[in-house]
Amino acid sequence: MWRNCVRLARRGLGRGAVLRPAPTVSRCGVVRGLSPAAPCSSLWNSVTWFSQARQLKDYALPNSSWSQGMMDLYSRFLEMCKDGTWKRIPSYSSTIDHIPESLKLTAEKERKETRLFLRNMDLEGVGFEYAMFLNPAEKRMVCLFQPGPYLEGHPGFAHGGSTATIIDSTIGGCAIFVAGRVMTANLSINYRNPIPLGSVVLVDSKVDQIEGRKVFLSCQVRSIDGQTLHAEATALFIQLDSTKSLQQQQMSFQ
Repeated sequence: MWRNCVRLARRGLGRGAVLRPAPTVSRCGVVRGLSPAAPCSSLWNSVTWFSQARQLKDYALPNSSWSQGMMDLYSRFLEMCKDGTWKRIPSYSSTIDHIPESLKLTAEKERKETRLFLRNMDLEGVGFEYAMFLNPAEKRMVCLFQPGPYLEGHPGFAHGGSTATIIDSTIGGCAIFVAGRVMTANLSINYRNPIPLGSVVLVDSKVDQIEGRKVFLSCQVRSIDGQTLHAEATALFIQLDSTKSLQQQQMSFQ
């Protein structure tokens, strides 16, 4: 799974290509001044679930805390967006902001002052720094993840809970694009090697099977060179019934 990703990236940019970040970033995530670089004209309209009419801060755009490794990997995936194979996913501070107004439930429209767990720190670089890309044809979502110092568990390494969080969010995003509204029913993780703080890893998830309302997925977390497996996981998500309240559906899970 990871080696296919690396192969695609190298094919798009050529072996040995190095991209340097520039100070300005366009709305669809293209860093101006990179070579090669071009916006994905259909990118913003294609990712309909995460589109919004009003202006919101997109936290998945490059900032000064991103390492060169994070920038290079981000730029490679942007290059692969050019033919529409991959789509960059914007990321906002609130879960509700990711849902179009027409799809929000009444209770959700009334909620105020909530923050997405992964976006609860305003200071750049100290917590979850990440960007996600979707491959709709392969039913696959990848996340470029750089853990900051506030995610420490064992000295010098990311806490296992932060690894679980980024896995759950990546797999969950993949399930959302396939089945719409979903909730995690089961997440099983095997930790293989700890993730050093400030390093960059690729969280690579895909849908394995769909049975009715059940969506089965798998995920691997690897170093950017693909040589180190940090964690692997399997998950089960349940598609929610839009005609029932969340409380009613929770009772049916028991």
